[in-house]
Amino acid sequence: MRVAMFGYQTWGHRTLQALIDAGHEIALVVTHPKSDHAYERIWADSVADLAAAHGIRVLLRNRPDDAELLAELTAADLDLIVANNWRTWLPPEIFGLPRHGTLNVHDSLLPAYAGFSPLIWAMINGEPEVGVTAHMMDGELDAGDIVVQRAIPVGPADTTTDLFHRTVALIAPITTEAIQLIESGYTPVPQDRSKASFFHKRAARDSLVDWTSPPEDIERFVRALSDPYPNAFTYHRGEQLRITKASVSKGHYGGTPGRVFIREGDGVVIVAGPGARRGRSPGLVVERVRTADGTDLPAAEYFKTMGGYLTGRP
Repeated sequence: MRVAMFGYQTWGHRTLQALIDAGHEIALVVTHPKSDHAYERIWADSVADLAAAHGIRVLLRNRPDDAELLAELTAADLDLIVANNWRTWLPPEIFGLPRHGTLNVHDSLLPAYAGFSPLIWAMINGEPEVGVTAHMMDGELDAGDIVVQRAIPVGPADTTTDLFHRTVALIAPITTEAIQLIESGYTPVPQDRSKASFFHKRAARDSLVDWTSPPEDIERFVRALSDPYPNAFTYHRGEQLRITKASVSKGHYGGTPGRVFIREGDGVVIVAGPGARRGRSPGLVVERVRTADGTDLPAAEYFKTMGGYLTGRP
């Protein structure tokens, strides 16, 4: 097929590599300029560099809303556009331009977790599985008919980093299979919009620990924000403190959520949960922390004395 590709970061890089390996005629690649956004500096394999290495024309755009881009796409006489991790909506004059339309590859099990950072949000919410969906683009973001979808289970100790590596490995086979189905004919599967959810871009505020949450949720929150993602954080004595490893306590501990309470095992228990004042639930055992200057420490070494509180503000 004669295709153009819209994509960014490692997701777009894997998609472009799949198109190259499958022998498709790639007329044009459109990608975003490099960004200083915290979530765009990680998993940042360059789509532009890969395209240039294969002699493919590259256009850098923040948004696909200029006449030059539309003219180039029209002149390319495309069979298909393939998109992955393109960060803005493609208008109908673009996604409807090729003979077969536009295939979008998204790292969630659509219709759930459309939008941004789907793996992190799914992990925070305790979903039992995540995956990748290839679907045809329409006028609503991440809402078009499904061509191929694959799921993987989420294990009890998995981090979002683990899930990233497993889902990104699905991109090439899903892209290849989806294009083969489009070429040969397939039965599209409409998304059940009653099950749809759409998530916003993550910001620094979204990584702040809420000590009134159940400790099981906070432990999973820490795993969801594993390195190299911006970690779960709180404040201690006016300084930001990141939590990089934690577990649910064996004992039940009562008091005010956020209280630095007692040592348990190799960590320090922080009182947590909506029922903390009744002492009927576990706390969170913080095992490793990262200080504001980037120093990694065992929690028992950082918290030299018990007492005081972890808070939501300096």
